[in-house]
Amino acid sequence: MPTEVTNGIRISVRSHFEAAHSDPRAFRYLFTYRITSTSTGRDAVKLLRRHWIIRDSMAATREVEGPGVVGETPVIVPGASHSYVSACDLRSGMGRMEGTYLMERVEDGRRFHVGIPPFELLHPALAN
Repeated sequence: MPTEVTNGIRISVRSHFEAAHSDPRAFRYLFTYRITSTSTGRDAVKLLRRHWIIRDSMAATREVEGPGVVGETPVIVPGASHSYVSACDLRSGMGRMEGTYLMERVEDGRRFHVGIPPFELLHPALAN
């Protein structure tokens, strides 16, 4: 499971191919991913924005940017975690995602970016 720690925030990712919602003949491959953000520092933080870079082996690179995650801007207190599940569609069975979150320390409003580690979106038939 890809994991990255930035400024006391640990981000872990797990992805999954969704066969029931994919149609390879139509070049539609759906993947879900679960992100868990854990505050390992001393400060409560609020997740304000996300920025994704999505690479598809058969399509142009896409960028997605916007407020929060799945309609939320969660506050994560020290020692706690926040998890959510979202999805990404590709035109091929092989791709990669990575990105950043913009976080804000609740105590003083200081903003900083947290890295989301690169992770693979891979159709099981392509895995070795």
